[in-house]
Amino acid sequence: MQEDIIIRISQKIKEQRKAKGITVQELANKAEVSKGLISQIENCRTVPSLLVLVNIIRALNQDMNEFFNDIDQHQQASRIIVVRQDRYQPIKENAKGYRYQRVISRTVKGCPMDVMLADLKKGARRSQMVKADAWEYQYVIKGTVEYQVHNEVHVLEAGDSIFFDGRLGHKPSNIGDDDARMLLISFFEEAS
Repeated sequence: MQEDIIIRISQKIKEQRKAKGITVQELANKAEVSKGLISQIENCRTVPSLLVLVNIIRALNQDMNEFFNDIDQHQQASRIIVVRQDRYQPIKENAKGYRYQRVISRTVKGCPMDVMLADLKKGARRSQMVKADAWEYQYVIKGTVEYQVHNEVHVLEAGDSIFFDGRLGHKPSNIGDDDARMLLISFFEEAS
């Protein structure tokens, strides 16, 4: 399966950074962005703006043409995509008891979207809220999840879902007696 352009750009940034022996913090400093933003871009958790992308490529001392040389922007997107479970990409997560896997990232009619599975161990609870530059749809496959979005707290059971602006602080916690699993779909706004 051919990977989506956003994933290929993210992977190329990470590959170039590692090949040059540059840490995430060093790249962030050179590109004048936060370390967290570089990490989110490399892990396909956010889509960089054009200006940020240009700054990152320059910070890597990479020629623009050379950077995009093997990324075919005119590739025909398949209308049917099958993603086998063994192809899910693990996402690095710092919170204990949380495991994320990227199922697929695609751009549909100019709007990037990301589909992931989240496994929350019994008792998993984040200390801090997270934010994402996307609209979030989250569906509880199994378990009981307490979901805090900004100042609101919702208890979701298997079969329940929640949709919200990811720019609001949010965090899921497993408050059930067993492990929980959620399907997460992030819809990034079309670049203007």
